[in-house]
Amino acid sequence: MSQNQRPFGLWDKLGYLFGDFGNDFTFILSTTILMKFYTDVMGISAGVVGTIMMIARFADGFTDVTMGRICDRSRAVPGVGKFKPWILRMCVPVAVASFLMYPSALATQPYGLKVAYLLVTYILWGSVFYTSINIPYGSMASAISPEPGDRQSLSTYRTMGGTLAGLIIGVGLPLIAYQKQNGVETLVGSRVTLAAGLFSVLAVVCYLLCYALTTERVRTDESEKLKKQSSVLDMIRSAFANRALLAIIAASVLVLLAQLTMQNMAGYIYPDYYNNASGQSASTVLMMVAMIVVAAASKPLVKRFGKAEVSAAASLFASGVCLLTYVLRPQNVWTFVLLQMLCWLGLGAFSMVCWALITDVIDYAEIRTGVREDGSVYALYSFARKMGQALAAGVSGWLLSLIGYVSGSTTGQTPKVLSGIMAITTLVPGIALGLLAAVLAFWYPLHKRQVEENVARLREKREKAEHGD
Repeated sequence: MSQNQRPFGLWDKLGYLFGDFGNDFTFILSTTILMKFYTDVMGISAGVVGTIMMIARFADGFTDVTMGRICDRSRAVPGVGKFKPWILRMCVPVAVASFLMYPSALATQPYGLKVAYLLVTYILWGSVFYTSINIPYGSMASAISPEPGDRQSLSTYRTMGGTLAGLIIGVGLPLIAYQKQNGVETLVGSRVTLAAGLFSVLAVVCYLLCYALTTERVRTDESEKLKKQSSVLDMIRSAFANRALLAIIAASVLVLLAQLTMQNMAGYIYPDYYNNASGQSASTVLMMVAMIVVAAASKPLVKRFGKAEVSAAASLFASGVCLLTYVLRPQNVWTFVLLQMLCWLGLGAFSMVCWALITDVIDYAEIRTGVREDGSVYALYSFARKMGQALAAGVSGWLLSLIGYVSGSTTGQTPKVLSGIMAITTLVPGIALGLLAAVLAFWYPLHKRQVEENVARLREKREKAEHGD
């Protein structure tokens, strides 16, 4: 760290919080309402929407890795860093692309045109602009501080930033976007478009705060790094030999499958199954309460037991809550809301530490190869998250079509469809979270003792480099 730089502290944590606040003003909006918007407002079948969202996420496999390589090969801007400049460059394009995905004015256009419009705008937002800001933002955590405790704080604050965005969207959007028509909760397209514009503006503000408040402190030898840097194929081969990276990729796919299925299906379980859109708002508030509890408890628990250990136990608990909800099938919306809160208590534990886990994997990869490639490793991790997003979108859409969900119905769904909605909302996350617990407990190798040893080795390495040894 340069003597002119301020030490790591609250400003960095708040800045990193605002980064994911900005990310999730567009990301959570898409997972919360995009499928519902295109099925109920635009009149496209759930299976088609889910397939398009899945195709786009697979396209991210190429753009994520490409962006990671761009980050690793780029030179740091003096006084700013390597990753921060991308946040400034891409904050407006990603916000505009998000807004364009909700064109209620096109609802009466031909079916094929609407499908093509969704495909183009969704890829433009997610595979191009969101990738170009999210990869540098995520990679930046390991450049802000080399200390595990600091990185855990950044992970916690990042999760809270996303949770705050989720709170605003989850509480406000159902109250704004739905209105009763013939006694049935109905989504109003023009209100969704208006909300998307508002959230895009807020996203830009948050990104600018992230840029202003954070400081990159960890520097690498650029010339040496460029000499050693491997090709994309070498990077992929190395990834398949890296047990920690493979395990965290699997864990990421599973947690996103669980989390985003719950978020996608919230647009169906509350207005359709319970005919109560306000239940979704209440659930979001209680989710926020759960996340605050987890945020307060995560650091002392992680310090005592380890990140992977705490995450595995919490994920197993969340899986049990989901499966119990499926068995009980509560008819009272508020009972369901309380059970969802318990599930988020377990799910939130992994969310609080997942970003710190990937910095542990970056450290592990540096020890194995001798080269630190933050952007490339994070890009592979981000690609895994996109696969989880793809599975969640595809599974939700296909299963909704399979159970016979009627897009844009103004008379409500049949009892068979409603039963299917409950099953999708609970069984898919329950199974995914159970598998997540198994991956973290038995496959992922970076448990508490190993992480501490890796940090000590890298600290010794950097101290020698600073003294010219």
